Amino acid sequence: MAIRGLLWLALLFAIAVALATVGRFDTGQVLLVYPPYRVDVSLNLFVVGIVVAFLLLYAILRFARNIVTMPRRVAAYRARMRAEKANSALRDAVGNLYAGRFSRAEKAARDSLADGRNTSAAGLIAATAAHRLHEYARRDEWLTQVDDPDLQEARLMATADMRADGRDADGALAALTEMRTQGGRRIHAQQIALRAQQQLKNWSEVLKLVKTLEKREALHPAVAVRLRQLAAENLLRDRRHNADALLELWQSLSNVERHSPRLADCAAELLIALERQADARKIVEEALAQNWDARLLRRYPDTAGNDALPLIQKAEAWRKERPEDGDLLFALGRLCLKQQLWGKAQSFLEAALKSADATQNEPLKIRSHRALARLHEQLGDGEKAASHYRESALSMNVV
Repeated sequence: MAIRGLLWLALLFAIAVALATVGRFDTGQVLLVYPPYRVDVSLNLFVVGIVVAFLLLYAILRFARNIVTMPRRVAAYRARMRAEKANSALRDAVGNLYAGRFSRAEKAARDSLADGRNTSAAGLIAATAAHRLHEYARRDEWLTQVDDPDLQEARLMATADMRADGRDADGALAALTEMRTQGGRRIHAQQIALRAQQQLKNWSEVLKLVKTLEKREALHPAVAVRLRQLAAENLLRDRRHNADALLELWQSLSNVERHSPRLADCAAELLIALERQADARKIVEEALAQNWDARLLRRYPDTAGNDALPLIQKAEAWRKERPEDGDLLFALGRLCLKQQLWGKAQSFLEAALKSADATQNEPLKIRSHRALARLHEQLGDGEKAASHYRESALSMNVV
């Protein structure tokens, strides 16, 4: 501002110098005659008079114009003030929404409607705030106000997200379907669809979406594994009455899923119930070859069928590599019980009990006492059977 003032001052000095210089050359005269009047003035004065008259006329016209246009300018000023307040309210709505002040956010969004251009944006913000307040009817009313064509995809995405969050899976999928028909396909949309399909228990769709999102690195690996297992387990249970369909589904799973102890145990349990022990045994052995797991060892004796000798031989081979594994010893004891090899069964079960005591594995200790109790019942030794049942009950109380 100081530099600008100096420049104007210099300009005024230059004009003054120019006028003083020109004023020295006053050789002309202007004669104005209006009978019976006659005015004789110098040329310089006449020029100055014309300039002053022009400036006065310009000032008068400008003043008159301002008076005439004043109502319109006042209206424009008020409109600008309303728009500024509305935009300020819209900014406040966004801030309050992310600060968790949902009631204030909705009120600020309503105030921002003073400017019609804010209707759609305010509708999205207010709908989100109303959803957080569990005011679902008011949320839907706000969403109907989002009529800007450029914000329709945002409206559908927000609708799907909020409906999935409100356990309205069908509404969420309907919004996503409408969005896809308009050409929208986003990772976030697939994540919302995953939540909705989980709520509807459409496990085949859940499995497809998990694989897609995992490829796009949109799911944490641990979450992806858990969801894949959950979906596969439920799909297996849906086929619990048809062994062939269950095995067909099992073969369609990836190696990682088939080697999962949880899924292998589930598939084996269902096949055993359908009297397909051979298939169950194959599944358990393949899973154990990749992931040594106690639950699979507990399930292994149930896959024996009428002849447990092949399984005993297999378990004996495993024992060479893991001689101190208590769960393996327990599995061998149960297999020998099935084969009525009483002496070997007692030896293995007592070894499993000793391992459970050493490792403080209370569940294994309980199972070993119960198995020994059943063994002594088979042998007709009621006193020892009662003793093991008592120890099993005492261990259960400790647990």
